[in-house]
Amino acid sequence: MNWPNGITLLRIVLIPAILYFMLVSGSHHELIALGLFALAAMTDAIDGYLARRRRDETNLGRFADPIADKILISSVLLAFVQLQEISAVPVIIIIAREFLVTGLRTLISTHGVVLEASLWGKLKTLFQIGLVFVLLSQGALRWDADGVKVILIPVVVAITVISGIEYFYRFRKLLGRIS
Repeated sequence: MNWPNGITLLRIVLIPAILYFMLVSGSHHELIALGLFALAAMTDAIDGYLARRRRDETNLGRFADPIADKILISSVLLAFVQLQEISAVPVIIIIAREFLVTGLRTLISTHGVVLEASLWGKLKTLFQIGLVFVLLSQGALRWDADGVKVILIPVVVAITVISGIEYFYRFRKLLGRIS
């Protein structure tokens, strides 16, 4: 266990608190959820930065960091489906991509290959975090984000799908040899 891995685990620990403040009515709960999500999103950048800067990258970190991201984004988006702030269809597409890429990551790791995040994967994460910020800030800051959501949700889904396709395309030769 090192600092970057501890920060990644903090992101996972923050998820139940974020969900609590999203789903339970209370004074300033939406604002607290937004603040906790902002903290969790910052840990995503901080843990990777520290691991690279300190040359302290570990197999646990390579595994846990993307899983923490997936759990964070998926759980918050599912809470927004429950709150009827977003349709289930884009959330299903986003989660399906995450399962597929995680499966690919697992499969190729059995052949000694590590699936590093690509530019598209980083863009996907950035846009998904942006979408969650818009959705959370709508309630916390009391503004009408419907116009932004109409544009942002399809963009996020498109980038999510493109990033998934890019991973499979990049490893198509290895997948051909495995099958």
